[in-house]
Amino acid sequence: MGFGGLFEELAVFAVMVTIMATSVAAQPKPGCQSHCGNISIPYPFGTRNGCYISSDFFINCDTSFNPPKAFLSDSVLEVLNISLDDGSLRIRYDSSIGYNCYNSSGRTSDPNIGFLIKIFPVSHTRNKFTAIGCDTIAYIDGLSAADSSHRNFKEKNFSTGCLTFCGDEGDVINGSCSGIGCCQTAIPKGLGAYYFRFHSSRNHSTVLTFNPCSYGFLVENGTYTFSPSDLSNTNFSKRKYPLILDWTIGNQNCKQAKMDPKDYACKQNSACINPESGPGYLCKCNDGFQGNPYLSNGCQDIDECETLKPCNKFGTCHNTPGSYNCSCPHGFKGDGRKNGTGCHRTFKPRNSKRFRIVAVALDVGLSLGILFLIVGVWWLYKILQRRKYIKLKQKLFERNGGLLFQRKMSSNEGGLDKAKLFSSKELEIATDKYNENRILCCGGQGMVYKGMLFDGRIVAVKKPKTVNEGYLEQFINEIFILSQIDHRNIVKLLGCCLETEVPLLVYEFIPNGTLSHLIHDQNEEYPRSWDIRLRIAAEVANAISYLHSSASIPIYHRDIKSSNILLDEKFRAKVSDFGTSRSVGIDQTHLTTKVLGTFGYLDPEYFQSSHFTEKSDVYSFRVVIVELLTGKEAILTFGSQEKRGLVSYFMSSMEENHWLDIVDVEIGKDGQKDEVVAVAELAKRCLNLDGRYRPTMKEVAMELERFRTRQGDCIPIDHPKQAEVVVRKSAERWDFNSFSTEHSTNCSITSTSESESGGLPLMLEST
Repeated sequence: MGFGGLFEELAVFAVMVTIMATSVAAQPKPGCQSHCGNISIPYPFGTRNGCYISSDFFINCDTSFNPPKAFLSDSVLEVLNISLDDGSLRIRYDSSIGYNCYNSSGRTSDPNIGFLIKIFPVSHTRNKFTAIGCDTIAYIDGLSAADSSHRNFKEKNFSTGCLTFCGDEGDVINGSCSGIGCCQTAIPKGLGAYYFRFHSSRNHSTVLTFNPCSYGFLVENGTYTFSPSDLSNTNFSKRKYPLILDWTIGNQNCKQAKMDPKDYACKQNSACINPESGPGYLCKCNDGFQGNPYLSNGCQDIDECETLKPCNKFGTCHNTPGSYNCSCPHGFKGDGRKNGTGCHRTFKPRNSKRFRIVAVALDVGLSLGILFLIVGVWWLYKILQRRKYIKLKQKLFERNGGLLFQRKMSSNEGGLDKAKLFSSKELEIATDKYNENRILCCGGQGMVYKGMLFDGRIVAVKKPKTVNEGYLEQFINEIFILSQIDHRNIVKLLGCCLETEVPLLVYEFIPNGTLSHLIHDQNEEYPRSWDIRLRIAAEVANAISYLHSSASIPIYHRDIKSSNILLDEKFRAKVSDFGTSRSVGIDQTHLTTKVLGTFGYLDPEYFQSSHFTEKSDVYSFRVVIVELLTGKEAILTFGSQEKRGLVSYFMSSMEENHWLDIVDVEIGKDGQKDEVVAVAELAKRCLNLDGRYRPTMKEVAMELERFRTRQGDCIPIDHPKQAEVVVRKSAERWDFNSFSTEHSTNCSITSTSESESGGLPLMLEST
């Protein structure tokens, strides 16, 4: 029998075993109801006392429906399927969709709606939080399943969410749930009770005609497909979608449960499994057995001899508990298996010296022939693999814009001769094959690794997760932009690698971390004096002013924040992360893009108009100045849960004339009150909602440099009172919680939107 026939037989056997395992595993406890309508009820679940392992596994079979419907315990959760293989429970229930509606007179429904699912947690791997709307910021707050039974479920233990926008119905794409009309995000692990909250930046005033409501709900992966008609469907909240729960036995792990044999749920011929979903355990039949592992004698031996027929035509199959073996008849040797050596006849050679010599010669010749054949095949394989590898690198090089790079390098366009083309092998050696111990930071689009080149230089290598082939020319143009920048306070680009799956960028290594670490980390070795802070602010301002005014092509950075400002060995500032930067024509006044940036630093005028100007960079830089003044983060936490923007906090303190109370105590030790006041007033002007009232970056840089040298008048020029009122309103409307309060301590990911025009979304956003 050929390999094709063997694989076909194995496939048939696998299907037969799956069908048999499913029918046996669905067994209830003896004498108990096996089905409720079309739903199988396997033990440990049951429909009456004595048929389930504990009250958590009680199934209420409601016969008032035709056919009858199964409900979990005394709840309204309709059971659609029970799986013993992966410990999942598929449910559906009424009123599972939260909503928040508006009409021309304002909000018409409560934007805060809660749901409680007792006993079992919501699966964080098989469900998604989904929000629908054109002016919607939706959150889900909740408790773990263990807390939901004895605490007020409105007390947050988890929080996550997403936002959706769309200008008009033409922006919405059928089936797409990526932020335009519809968004989806993962949910926290162990969720047992949850609470929907909605916000609207414009109270739906511009989308009421086709989107009067915002909706939020949890749904099983792949069961909801977005349709633009859902935005105008006022009955959408009445829909019901399936949800997956994770169930386990008890609250002990396998090791703890085995210490109490009386209550241990895994029976004969089964194994205990610790699931990833949380506490408790599951049971599974051992290999070679099938059935219900929670019932005594529920795991039965599979007779492989009958189902698989694995032995050669001369071999005899012997079934054993959990396995089988094959034997050959007398006069034959081998293992007797179809996919093994099979059974072949034995013979005794004639007892002659000549025959033995010939036999040995044949054996030696055959062995040498096989050896040479193996060596030849291996050598040919290596040659083919090397050719394949070379072709792959060339293909990747061309796909990643290598030909365009070489053409522009040969013509020396944009000073590209300053950028080097690194080989993939060179960067693999430099980063020790991208070892986890070399990771400096990670962002939503990739990793940054520390490496050492052959010449001993320490570098930072940015490796994106994915690449969009439609932006390869913009990627090369981005390299051109960075190659033109020659400023001591901007991180220097050394080169790139284009022969990998995703293009890599190589930068100079900056050793002392970020300005965010300097301001917020409690490290006594960091210098935090006022002179140091003022010098860093002036250096950053000079760098951004250079981008705006002195570069050959004006550049908007578009993501200025303290975590994107690096510090070298002498704590001099280096502006980094140009992944979202854009070059503009000299006669251009703004870029029209979809909203992109980091909350807490984002210009409100840009958020409302989608017009990014050089004054938008000024606004973000002033947030950094306020961080330097106060030592506080851009998003503040008050009490246990309340969050507020630093800009709002700073502006309200300025208006109430007690802002010196929030100045960092480290600054107060230096006795530079006049300079601090002057810088604060400058920050206030730059945080104006109306960009026309903000100074340019060049003016800011000159004023900061004057403060540093203690020359001239340190008091900024007053501006109209109307502008100050606008600033206060701007700060208040940006005072809301961050999208997710549950994140990694090593790497945080900033949620952004793709730019609509220009630029390259391939670069990492280091945070």
